[in-house]
Amino acid sequence: VVVIGPGLGQSSWSRALFERVLDSGLPLVVDADALNLLARDPVSRENWILTPHPGEAARLLGTDTATIQQDRFAALESLQKQYGGTVILKGAGTLIGGDGMPAVCAAGNPGMASGGMGDALSGLLGALLAQGLEPAEAARAGVCLHARAADRAAATSGERGLLASDLIPLMREGLNGRH
Repeated sequence: VVVIGPGLGQSSWSRALFERVLDSGLPLVVDADALNLLARDPVSRENWILTPHPGEAARLLGTDTATIQQDRFAALESLQKQYGGTVILKGAGTLIGGDGMPAVCAAGNPGMASGGMGDALSGLLGALLAQGLEPAEAARAGVCLHARAADRAAATSGERGLLASDLIPLMREGLNGRH
């Protein structure tokens, strides 16, 4: 399993690494700069999870963020048709599409709109894939665990100033059935 994108950049070295990872055939979690690289040179595969926020989704589909937000379900469907695999369209009411009817995660809060939150989700998704979950199952479980951990952290300390590192111990508790 490879998680690629957070901190990757968009240099020629980054592009070469991304292409090598694509050629590996390994299950992937694709986030951040890897999504921007993918938008420049689209490919489709089944054994990956794409994790775009609306701006990244707009780049992947060659449109604008307003169009994505206007009909998030249509955007999710278009992303799946063009890129295959499992797609998580992040945002308020995160959508998860993969192996059937799209799922909606109603948990989460505005405090999650901070640096590193998507990176934490990507790491969690990679861990779930490495434990043998199928991509769609890992996506549904990971998104919900991540969002519920954020809600628990916000309930304790508030949404403002929420850090990705606040979620790590809470995601672990959730994975172990402690909350």
